[in-house]
Amino acid sequence: QVQLGESGGGLVQAGGSLRLSCAASGRTVSSYTMGWFRQAPGKEREFVAAINWSGGSTYYTYYADSVKGRFTISRDNAKNTVYLQMNSLRPEDAAVYYCAGRWGQTIRRSPDDYNYWGQGTQVTVSS
Repeated sequence: QVQLGESGGGLVQAGGSLRLSCAASGRTVSSYTMGWFRQAPGKEREFVAAINWSGGSTYYTYYADSVKGRFTISRDNAKNTVYLQMNSLRPEDAAVYYCAGRWGQTIRRSPDDYNYWGQGTQVTVSS
């Protein structure tokens, strides 16, 4: 069983930056595709970014159009941790951000395709 725990959320002004972390425990997640999702009040959970690992130094990443060029997902397999660097934050980025994992290298955008979830971390962006 995989447990995921997010940290790094908080309040930031528009244009600012935050770095979210997702620490995995219970199992090594190097063979897992890891993703970040977010959910704003009254809205469905939406895909933000995902990263897999094909061995060595080969990673593949995929981003939602709304965050492309501003957010960067990365992973440190030695630390069993995934990160989301968020720059140029906008008020519309405010949401609870969730880390998720699914076994295998195929990147998926649907929350239904992920088996493991963290408890979420709140990101608030003031205008």
